[in-house]
Amino acid sequence: MKAMTKKKTMKIESPILPANLPILSKPDLAVQDFIEMGIIQDCVFDDRDIDRVTFEKIIFKNVIFADTSWTRMEMTDVIFEKCDFSNAEWTDAVIHRTEFRDCKMIGLQLTGATIRNVLIDNALADYASLRVSNTKQFIIQDSSFSRADICFAKLQKTELSRCNIDRAQFSGTPLSGIDLSDCEFNGLSVNIEDLKGCIISREQAYVFAALFGLVVNE
Repeated sequence: MKAMTKKKTMKIESPILPANLPILSKPDLAVQDFIEMGIIQDCVFDDRDIDRVTFEKIIFKNVIFADTSWTRMEMTDVIFEKCDFSNAEWTDAVIHRTEFRDCKMIGLQLTGATIRNVLIDNALADYASLRVSNTKQFIIQDSSFSRADICFAKLQKTELSRCNIDRAQFSGTPLSGIDLSDCEFNGLSVNIEDLKGCIISREQAYVFAALFGLVVNE
């Protein structure tokens, strides 16, 4: 079920990028650990077990990162357009002023990520993980996060708008101030104590009542 109430979008900082960035060839991450100032497009990263790579002021277009395994990566002022992150594992990433536009993120693992001023727009991110992440100024909009794992996360100034979050797991994640009123779901995995202060629609209240075994007398 879905509520159609329109809500005001939170302001976040956009990536700061110079005009006329040069086209870069695909870097060898086994040799280079700092990549900056350019556009990388139409290529495949298949590097595994990469630690502490940094991207700054980079635009990725139509790049495949599927099944990569990177730890403690950092990115600032980065845009991903039509990229594929399926089943990638990016553990303990630090992501700042970054946008993911029209990306495939099924099964992407961002466990332990620190996320600041990040936009995810029109993503297919079913089964993705933000477990134990720490977010602030974070917007997810017009995306599918069905069965996502967002357990034990700290969500500060985080907005989910017009998203499918059916069967997502939020156990151990306080949802105070989080507005789910225009998101779509038939069920969630969530602790009742973490729902205090969560904003939902009237229709969604019936879903939560059913989750906790309550009977609503019409």
